[in-house]
Parts: sequence; structure tokens; C-alpha cells
Amino acid sequence: MPFFSISGSEFAEMFVGVGASRVRDLFDKAKKNSPSIIFIDEIDAVAHKRDARGGAGREDEQTLNQILVEMDGFDNDTGIIVIAATNRVDMLDKALLRPGRFDRHVNVTLPERKDRVEILKVHFKNKPVTEDVNLDALAAKTAGSSGADLANIANEAAITAARLNHEKITKQDVDEAFERIGIGPERKSKVMNDKERRITAYHEAGHAVVGHVLPDSDPVHKVTIIPRGHTGGVTWFLPPEDRSYKNIYELKDVLARAMGGRVAERMILGTDGITTGASSDLQHVAELSREMVTEEGMGSKLRDQVFNTDEVNFFGDRAKIYSEKTSEVIDAEIEALSKEAGHRAEAVLKANRKSLDALATALLEKETLEEAEVAKILKDTTLPEAAKLHD
Repeated sequence: MPFFSISGSEFAEMFVGVGASRVRDLFDKAKKNSPSIIFIDEIDAVAHKRDARGGAGREDEQTLNQILVEMDGFDNDTGIIVIAATNRVDMLDKALLRPGRFDRHVNVTLPERKDRVEILKVHFKNKPVTEDVNLDALAAKTAGSSGADLANIANEAAITAARLNHEKITKQDVDEAFERIGIGPERKSKVMNDKERRITAYHEAGHAVVGHVLPDSDPVHKVTIIPRGHTGGVTWFLPPEDRSYKNIYELKDVLARAMGGRVAERMILGTDGITTGASSDLQHVAELSREMVTEEGMGSKLRDQVFNTDEVNFFGDRAKIYSEKTSEVIDAEIEALSKEAGHRAEAVLKANRKSLDALATALLEKETLEEAEVAKILKDTTLPEAAKLHD
């Protein structure tokens, strides 16, 4: 049947009334060719929430009102199906989402592992690859990736292979593409002196040891002291399987392993010798702690309570919908989570100092260690009582 496709931005015009006129023309054409389908992409461009600031004279509101009028008159004999797409459902006007206009909402989620395998097969179909390229293993490592991310990895792998004059895409090309997309390209021009290399090695070793020892942490996938993107080194943790939820123990282990780098620096440089290398880790700890307390109800004093910190008032300012006393409690909860993470990381590293030194030495020698190499070095590590959260 006839298929009419248009983007929401094509309705937007600086001249009042043009957008509404285009809506009328589109639906008139669809009715003349019924049965037919109308597809409106990025509908949030013209169908965002109406408010008291604009009024009916605004072009975008006139366009939305015309869409509402056209879709309100549908009956069984019209013969028109309207489909729309957006990634900002929260911005759409409620009148558009009521039954009778858009009756069914289909949420397109990120692909699961088996879906990612099939998507990767599509993108690698016309690309020559060596036998050691394992798409199932790549799908396992790319949890949380969208179809566009997977296509990007495939294209980056082809570019990497071409740059190195490979006749086929090798496993190394795919791994490099995955890491380039995930954490940025290697900065081979960045030269670190011996002191910086040692600090970086202990920093990354601190993350790896804490993450390896804690029971609810994801396993260490790779550790490198080669600068990538904006980082001086990377310790990469990958979940063994796709998960929809994370419990409080898993999140607290994430906090502790993030603090591992700063604690390791303090152990080898002293309290006053810490560097700026842990700034992104500390920011991550602060953001995750706040999210746990305000959005996930995981605080100790504010358990099972959530506080919307993204509320915006009429003037566009961020509004506070809780009291100053509650704000102080939230800050105390966040500080307690951060301190607990630091104490657990310190307990792990002090109990496994030999393993920390061994891993840092191996990093200084090889610069990059894979999962199996890290596991071999850290095979004798132990979990101290002070770092345990539960039996």
C-alpha cells in the first residue's frame, strides 16, 4: 500500500501556518490513496509539550494542533495507519499519546547478546575476515551497544585492517576497533617519563586488584598503561553476561574499584603525593553515589526513598523539591558511600600488596596485559574481612 514518510523537522517553518498546511496536505494525500501508511520520523520536533509561555500563535503549536485534529477524526473506514518514531517520548504532548491517536507504543530497546550476534553478521557479511574472528565473543563484550555502535566497530575494524595492509580483517583488528570505539585511540605520540609510567602502572594495578578481589565486581578484561583518548591508562572491566539490574553490592564494588587507583597512588607516593590522575575516577564515584541515594533509594538513612533532582521550574531553573535538612542527609549519605569505598579499596590493597607490586611491575614491562595474564598474576589474592559487605 502507499507509504508516506516525512520527518518532523520538515513541518517546522519560520512562517506561521506553513507547518499546519503541510500536515493537512499530507493527510489529504494519504486519504486519497487509502488504504495507506503515514510514517513521521522524529515527531518530537513538532509534538513537544505545550505550555503557557507560547500560545496558539506559535508555529510549532499550530502544527501540533493540526496533527491532533487530523488524527482525532479517524474511524474504521479511514484506511490510514499513522506510525511515528522518537527517542524522546518524555517530550511529547500528552494529547498525542492518548488512546485513539497513538494506541500502541513499541519500545525498541538495546539488542541482547543473541541479537548483537545477528547484527554483527550483517555488518561483517561483505567484509573478508580471518578464521580467528569470533563474532559471538565480540557480541559478549559489547553489552549495552546499539546497532549503530556495532556497525561502527565493523567499519573501524575494516579501516584498521586497511591501514595495516591486511588482506583480511584479523582478530587484532577487531579488538583494536572495539577498544578504539570504547575508550578512544592509542596516543602513541604521548611520551611519559619513568615517574609518570610508574604512577600510572600502580594506579591501573590498584583498579585491577580491587576489582579482581571483590566478589561482586565484573572481571578484569584488560589493563594498559598506554594512553588512550583522554586517559593515561585504562583498566577495563566487562560483565560476563547481559544484566537488566544491579544490586547494591555490585554498585558498592564499582565504587571501591574506582577508588583503587587513588588509594594505590597514596600507598606508593604518600598522602601528599597524590596526582590529578584520579580526577575522573572521583567524579564517577560522586555521580554514582548520588544516583544510588537520590534515584535508586539505596541510602542507609533514606532507604527506599527517591528524590527527583532534575525537576525544572517555570523559569527553566533547576528546582529543589526537598528540604534543606533532607539535602544535608543526602550529602552525608553520598560522603559515607565514598568513604566506605575508599576504606574497602585500601583494605584490599594492603592485604594484597605483593600482588599489587607484581601487577605494576608487569605493566611497566609489557604495558598491556590481557585477562588471562592478569588472572595469573593475581591468583593468590585474598579478600580481607574489612572489605566484606556480606557473607
